[in-house]
Amino acid sequence: MTQEIHGTVADGFEAVREEFAAFVAGERPDYEGQVCAYVHGRKVVDLWAGDGVDAGSLYGVFSSTKGAAHLVTALLVQDGTLELDRKVTYYWPEFGAEGKSGLTLRDLLAHRAGVVGLDSGFSEQELADDRAMAERLADQRPFWRPGTAFGYHALVIGALTGEVVRRATGRPLQEVYEERIRAPHGLDFFLGLPEALEPRYRPVQPMAPTPAQQVALDAVPKGPHTLASIAFNTHVPEPGSLEGYANSRAVRAKGPASAGGVAAARGLAGMYAATISEVDGRPPLLKPDTVAEVGQIHSVGYDLVARAHKSYGLGFQATADTWYPFLGAGAFGHSGAGGSQAFADPRSGLAYGYTRRRMAFPGGAAPENERLVRAAHTAALAG
Repeated sequence: MTQEIHGTVADGFEAVREEFAAFVAGERPDYEGQVCAYVHGRKVVDLWAGDGVDAGSLYGVFSSTKGAAHLVTALLVQDGTLELDRKVTYYWPEFGAEGKSGLTLRDLLAHRAGVVGLDSGFSEQELADDRAMAERLADQRPFWRPGTAFGYHALVIGALTGEVVRRATGRPLQEVYEERIRAPHGLDFFLGLPEALEPRYRPVQPMAPTPAQQVALDAVPKGPHTLASIAFNTHVPEPGSLEGYANSRAVRAKGPASAGGVAAARGLAGMYAATISEVDGRPPLLKPDTVAEVGQIHSVGYDLVARAHKSYGLGFQATADTWYPFLGAGAFGHSGAGGSQAFADPRSGLAYGYTRRRMAFPGGAAPENERLVRAAHTAALAG
């Protein structure tokens, strides 16, 4: 039975609904997902599908969380509270151990620190606690000379930048995010989900690869001492699963800033809309110069952790180079391991958010985003 598509699209954005319906029709019967988009601060796409799902259903969005975390740092840079070219040790002296004393905040945000994890790994409890991770990372010897190369700090970048935020402001990053970003805009995007909202959470479902997809997954090089295994904490005796991480109440409650966020597509798109556009009479969170700074590519080329070509701005992925080359230069955002995607394209005014419940193959932004984003972007340019 074909799933019904719920929600609305503005005139001119019918192609997004058509692409979403075509994709859902070919998916498993238990598919759940949401897609939302704004253009110049106006909501133009708000769709969802799946039994028991509505626009307010909340999903684990994994690394899409990094976008919220680094919007906080962008605001603090804009305020003058943080300075990109100051050394991290100016804010956090203990971080200078083991040859890390020369690293700047700019290089830290661009995944150039070399501290992608711990030799010994983190416990399950530590992975839910940014401060605990930061304390241990301060003493970790980097895995490459800081500033000379880059690699994805998958589970720790939010703890590292969060500790800088805490030292500079005296407050946790999650608290600054709640006060300055989430609450004023009423966003369904939480770094720390209140227990009262738990009934809205839809537990992440594990990937269900086809036989051919499983062959491809099995072919990925694995080893207990690789940079990737250290970055994703899979080198510990009992690493657990990605879905188990998101489905942990401790993770959802504390909202670790690398991957512990919970959101609806409305929340993802709404945050990026508020970042670059006036929304409901509120001015954009970031000024044009700040938008240009965070979206400028700072690290590009061979990612030592991902072992592939990647591009990063300041805490954000360079969305056009990493995912969708038809977007405007300076587009910035972050995808998540479960398939979520979220970004802002300042040149077209497009802000986009996507969530899904079952983890997508092959990981990262789900492939269906390409056709949804293309349809939304085309409509935005035509409007």
